[in-house]
Amino acid sequence: MDVEDRESPFGVTSDRCRLLSVHRGCDEEDSDENALGRETSKGEDPALPPDLKWLEELYDDDHSDGDGDGDLAVATVNGEKRSNAETARMFKLRRNLDQLDCFHQQKECDVLKAREELNVCRQNIESLVAHRDALEKEIEQQRTADNSVAVFRLRAQHKHLCHKLQSEEELEGHINTGLKQQQLLLIEVEVELGRFSSLRQEVQEEERVFQALRSQNAATRLQRERKTSQNLQLKMQHLRDKQEAVLKKEEAEYQKKIEEGRASRKIAAKYLKETIKRMHQQEAEKEQQSRELLEKRIQAVKSLKTNIAATQESLRVQQSRAKANAQKKEQRQRQLRESLEAQGINSIKHMYQQKQLEEIKRKQEEFEERQKSKRVEIVAKILQEEQLVKSRKRHQALLPKPSTTDKFPSLGRAREKLLRYLDPSPPSAAEERATVQLRQFSDLSSSSSASSDVEDLEETVHQEVDHQSPADSLAEPEFSGLWDQNYKKLLNVKAPLVQTEVNQKALAATSGKLTIPAKKVHGKELKGPPFISKPEVIIFKDFEVGIMYKKRIVLTNISYVTNHCKLLGVSVKLKDFLSVNFEPPGSLSTGMSCDMQAVFQPVINEDLEGEVQFASAVGPFSVPVRCTIKRCDLEVDSQFVDFGSHVVGQTISWTITLTNKGALATLFSLDTSTRLSPETSHAQMAPKVSANACQFRLSENTTSGDQSSSVSMGTRELQPKQESQELSEALQQEHPESEASASSPEDIPETCVSTDDVQMDQSHSDYGDITLGNVREGEIGPFESLKLEVVFTPTIPGEAKLDFHIKFSDLTSKPIPIQVRGVAVSVPVCVVQPSIDLKICMFDRLYQDSIMVQSRASTALKLTFEVCPEMRRHMEILPKTGFVQAQSSFNAQLKFLPRSSLSRDAKRLFDSDTGVLEVPVAVQVAGQVKPVHFTVQAVVTSSDLRFDRAEVDFGFCSIYQSVKSSVFLTNLSLLPQDFGFPGVPEFIELQPNDGFGTLLPQETLEIDLIFSANKAKEYSFQISCKSGIDRDFPLSCRAAGVRPLLQLSHSLVQFGATAVGDRSTAVLYLLDLQTAHSRSKQPIPPVVAPRLFSFALPEDSDVSITPSAGGLLPGERRLVQVTFRPRLSDQDIKEEALRILQRAKYAGQETKNEVPVEAGKSSKVSDDPKRDQLTETLDAADIQPWSKQYEEARNSLLHSFSPRYRECTVPCFVSDGAPPEDDRQAQPAWRPFDMLHLKLQCPAIQPPLVVVSNSGNNRVDFHQVAVGEQEIKRFTVQNISRETLDLRSSVLDVHGPFSILNALRSIRPGDKHTLVLAFSPSLEKKYCETLEVCSQKMTLEMTLCGEGVFPAVTSSHPGGLLDFGYVLEKQSTSHVLKLQNSSAVAVGFRVLLASLAPSRPQGGADSVAFLLGTSPDSQVQPTVGTQNYSGLSVFSVVPGGGSVAPGQSLDIAITFQPDHPSVNYSDRLTVERMNKSEVCVVDLKGAASSHNMYLFGGDPLTVPIESLLPPLITSQPHLTELVKKPTNPVLVTLRASYSAGVVSAAVRELQVGCIRSTPPIKKSGEFLWDNSASLQQLGFSVEPSKGTVESGHKRTITVTWTPHSGYKPHEVVQTCLPLTLKGDETNVYRVTLMAFVSATAD
Repeated sequence: MDVEDRESPFGVTSDRCRLLSVHRGCDEEDSDENALGRETSKGEDPALPPDLKWLEELYDDDHSDGDGDGDLAVATVNGEKRSNAETARMFKLRRNLDQLDCFHQQKECDVLKAREELNVCRQNIESLVAHRDALEKEIEQQRTADNSVAVFRLRAQHKHLCHKLQSEEELEGHINTGLKQQQLLLIEVEVELGRFSSLRQEVQEEERVFQALRSQNAATRLQRERKTSQNLQLKMQHLRDKQEAVLKKEEAEYQKKIEEGRASRKIAAKYLKETIKRMHQQEAEKEQQSRELLEKRIQAVKSLKTNIAATQESLRVQQSRAKANAQKKEQRQRQLRESLEAQGINSIKHMYQQKQLEEIKRKQEEFEERQKSKRVEIVAKILQEEQLVKSRKRHQALLPKPSTTDKFPSLGRAREKLLRYLDPSPPSAAEERATVQLRQFSDLSSSSSASSDVEDLEETVHQEVDHQSPADSLAEPEFSGLWDQNYKKLLNVKAPLVQTEVNQKALAATSGKLTIPAKKVHGKELKGPPFISKPEVIIFKDFEVGIMYKKRIVLTNISYVTNHCKLLGVSVKLKDFLSVNFEPPGSLSTGMSCDMQAVFQPVINEDLEGEVQFASAVGPFSVPVRCTIKRCDLEVDSQFVDFGSHVVGQTISWTITLTNKGALATLFSLDTSTRLSPETSHAQMAPKVSANACQFRLSENTTSGDQSSSVSMGTRELQPKQESQELSEALQQEHPESEASASSPEDIPETCVSTDDVQMDQSHSDYGDITLGNVREGEIGPFESLKLEVVFTPTIPGEAKLDFHIKFSDLTSKPIPIQVRGVAVSVPVCVVQPSIDLKICMFDRLYQDSIMVQSRASTALKLTFEVCPEMRRHMEILPKTGFVQAQSSFNAQLKFLPRSSLSRDAKRLFDSDTGVLEVPVAVQVAGQVKPVHFTVQAVVTSSDLRFDRAEVDFGFCSIYQSVKSSVFLTNLSLLPQDFGFPGVPEFIELQPNDGFGTLLPQETLEIDLIFSANKAKEYSFQISCKSGIDRDFPLSCRAAGVRPLLQLSHSLVQFGATAVGDRSTAVLYLLDLQTAHSRSKQPIPPVVAPRLFSFALPEDSDVSITPSAGGLLPGERRLVQVTFRPRLSDQDIKEEALRILQRAKYAGQETKNEVPVEAGKSSKVSDDPKRDQLTETLDAADIQPWSKQYEEARNSLLHSFSPRYRECTVPCFVSDGAPPEDDRQAQPAWRPFDMLHLKLQCPAIQPPLVVVSNSGNNRVDFHQVAVGEQEIKRFTVQNISRETLDLRSSVLDVHGPFSILNALRSIRPGDKHTLVLAFSPSLEKKYCETLEVCSQKMTLEMTLCGEGVFPAVTSSHPGGLLDFGYVLEKQSTSHVLKLQNSSAVAVGFRVLLASLAPSRPQGGADSVAFLLGTSPDSQVQPTVGTQNYSGLSVFSVVPGGGSVAPGQSLDIAITFQPDHPSVNYSDRLTVERMNKSEVCVVDLKGAASSHNMYLFGGDPLTVPIESLLPPLITSQPHLTELVKKPTNPVLVTLRASYSAGVVSAAVRELQVGCIRSTPPIKKSGEFLWDNSASLQQLGFSVEPSKGTVESGHKRTITVTWTPHSGYKPHEVVQTCLPLTLKGDETNVYRVTLMAFVSATAD
């Protein structure tokens, strides 16, 4: 027990005091009388505790009342009436006596609690003492045993126990003290109970008398009610007669109206026909007009097309003209540029300067135009101001004559200087000041121009008063005298007005209220300021921004000496808004005064406070200044409205007065929402116009009389129309866009009210019995009052309440809460239980209940119970008519017998779907128009029990086995029902609970029927289910007992404990039982068909049976092998994966909560947001097999696998015949009565060896591997048992493609071992093999599979020669060779160049052999031709090797880049696979030239092998000049064929080409044959003789030789002519043409 709990007795006194303080608060109304009683009692009796003083007051009050008033009982006997004070005193005494009894019980309870705590504390002390004694004994034992460690430990425990014992003893003392105090208080309370025993008897006597008076009043009230009821009956009879007369009159009028309607319909039909005819004519005319309009539109479209065509033509002409002009302009600019360049002037700079000058000139013209427009605006504004001044002068004529001083001294000068400003000459400083003054005046005038004419008149008057001199503002004396002379002298002196500004330091020092030390003058002490002001405080109340206010202040010298005053300045806060016009008066005698004028012109809407500081001879003093803005001061006369008690049906109203004591108008609305949030504490009255804008507009509605502080309240109340006009004008000026929504003064409040009017009306329309009046929103002006009405119309007995707030648009005004309360009293007669609930009832069963009617009337009333007609067959109330006595109750009996026809008889009252019945019953009371209604509710339900089927067919049942069939029994009732199956046959068994039990409402119970056939015969029987209300529900059953054809050697197979992933095998036999019996009775046919069998395994079973189907000949015995392979189901693995993800999520959240987060730093929400999102949205079906989550879950289940045991029954179907001969694939006819059943018991245990690689899959799939290549995969197993396992493997096929590359060894618990497996296919086919990894406890089977695939890679180039053509030296060209892999596996390749091959002969041995003629074919060009001088290969390949993905292609880029001219560049490219099979072989060839023009063709004159050294280049420049450029020889041999005496012409072709360089050059090449005319004499012809060749193209030159007629056989015709090629350089080729005739020419 904690210390805090044990100190609970001490808190009783505070609770007692708190309770008694409530009692004292209730009796404060008689405090005067009680005070006198207390004074008398203090002198006689001993003082009571403070919390019992009210008992003494009660005692004294009783004695004082008894002496003055006498006994109430005696007064009643004498016939005197009881007063309200006596009744109140009686109730007050009874209440106080009850409180005293309650206080006595509380004290007794406190004493009992304290005693219980004392007993508990003493028990704790006894247990601690016993524990201490035991520790001391143990310490002595350990000390004798010399165990110092234990001694120290026990001493520490002993010390702790002693401390605890001491605290318990102290607590016992405290509790004992508290108990004594509680007992003392209890004794005092009991003494007080004894003192008030006589008072208790007196109260009881008073209560008896009060009850007698109450009964007497009730009898009197009853007589009055009877008279009232008789009068009411007479009135009702009169009303019925009157209603009957009215109904007869209405019926006669109705008949008359019917006759008139018939006549009018006839007339209407006549005119309707004429109207329809006229409408048809109008439609025809409209159709004609539409046709004409369509024609006009067609003509308009045609004309529009012609106009568009003409416009397009004109646009084209304009565009061509503009284009021509632009060309001309560009031509002129070009000519100008050329002329400037010819003169040596920078044309670009010159033209840029010209453009800049034109731009400056254009901007200057635009500026002058803008300046002219601005001048016009300024002149218009000046003219407008002059008109304004003239209009004000007209209004000024109505006022007294102003002073001769100029009203606006700077306006004329400003106008002149502004006109002078419009000239180009710059203005002077004085003119600038005048301009500023004029701008200020124009702003002032524009701000006041929006007001009405009356407001303008009043503002003009105030402005004139403002500009009057101080002398004019003084009151004029009745007689001229010294006052006038002094005033003229002052005017002649022309003393300037003193407006001194003190620096901030001086103001800061004197800003507070000055404390003037007391001074002695002429022996008298002067206290306070030397001058007093009238008024004492300068107040500018309810000011508006932008309006000038003036105050006249009189300063009086109250010092004892002649004094003077000097103005120091105003406070810093008022310096920008307040100015003081003060003329120093000089020396003032005592009692003399002077005046000053304070001018206040606010520019901000805030409260301001400060002071005007003066200095005098005695000391400084100040006059306080206070400036306040307009505010709303709103209040109501009552915030709590209590209507009291009223009978249902009455209507009572209450008026609440809302008063605005402020000078600012505001909008209000009544909000009936129960709560008022801080955000909605101010009424949101304007969606488009803000609250500040509304306040500003409302502030502008006040008249200009508010400029002075002397404006009265009545002035504002006399101008409501003017204010509404000003408000509308201000709204139009401030927000022109709101004119559409608020165009009239009546619409203005709607703009400042919330747009949720519909919702407000709906919320106010129905709020219980208390509603608000018609005025729910509007505007309350300054110093106005409004009446708000609250209406109470009780409709339901009970207390009604309404809480609403009065919200205002003014932000500074808080909502005013209003509480409205009222109590509605019901009619005299009522039903005690207005809703009789019969709960749940069944059909055709009787239910009864009692109806109690209570009457509060003073007379007996007749009651009649009326039940609706549709329920009279099911419900009855007895008696139907009765009388209820005065102030008593009447009981009637309700009988309810629901029949099955209830749903048809009472469709309106009964819901057949839910069974809910609601019957309204009316009680007609004599003399009462409104009947008393009550409702009878019940839920009617059925008592049926239903089987899910009417008949149970067990089918064919073996006599050796039992057949189970399940039926579902459903309770259709909403009540629980007992059931049972009595009289069940001996061959049938019912479960559960032998067929007995209880069905809950709407519950469905599965009942198992187990049938065991005794003989091979047909069974047909019936079982009956009996309910608790003695209803029978039969169920028919049938079955057929048979003897099976086959038999299993074992019907039960019990497997040993098998690890998950391992297998267990059992062997049994299938026998033929009918063999011997059939042999004894029937002869054996020559051909016997086998009996077929088939085992049907359940889905997702861990068991397999081999053979699962087959045939069995007579006398044959078939071996059946049953294999049990336990495994984990996919569903379990997926659910475990979800659990793992959920645990990871919770662990992350706990870690996040444990880690403290530093202030200002954001903590990480989750380390893995994807994982969090996954756990929130993932389902078991979303877990993909063999995914990461799937593997983690599978490993978790394997590591935490607990032994499991499962049983299953496998049916075996038996057929006595083979499939039909015409369709052997058809299923045989299985006979159900020959079916066998095999029961399997399958225990599974945790595997000691698991697969941890390959996602836990025992299948190693090498997929497709190219033939000749090797694929290696690793397979890892782990020992999860607690023993060391020795691993061994089965032998793989020696000639197969699979092999193990490492040895197996023992693995300790928790260790892993990796098997390295290789797959090397030699043929293109699929391979599969099983590898067993064995240990002492299980055998792990792994399936190895793979497929050998022959790689199919093709090249885009078929092979052979790839000619790159001619390229300029030191430039390059490329060609792309594409490899396509059409096989299903990736194929690796490498690219080889013959020039880079390591087997190539070093030092050019191949070239030397070719030169010496030892090559087998000296006419063929060698494989590797000319190479670059730099040593780099002239041909390069990228990439040099790689892999091509299945079904993909790869590009190989071949680049030809020579570094010197040659035509003998060549190489060989070989693409081969990794197994060294060739994909393609390409011979590469190219030529390089130093010029872009080249000649190709003719007979070879040189060997294709060049020197290994570059050509010798002479370095002497003079030798280079002497050496002429050699010509290039070309030999062209033409062979003409001779056949049958006819010689055919010989034709050869030469190619002239132009190389396209890398930087493209558009220049083309030319070729020309010199002396081509001389060739014709020898029979040669060249076509063409000259021409051009474009860059990158070639042209063919055809050389033809035709022998002439005098040609001699075997004669060689030879000629030579030059061919000139012109490109980047000119090259000359010396072409030799040699021709002869050959009989063997190709």
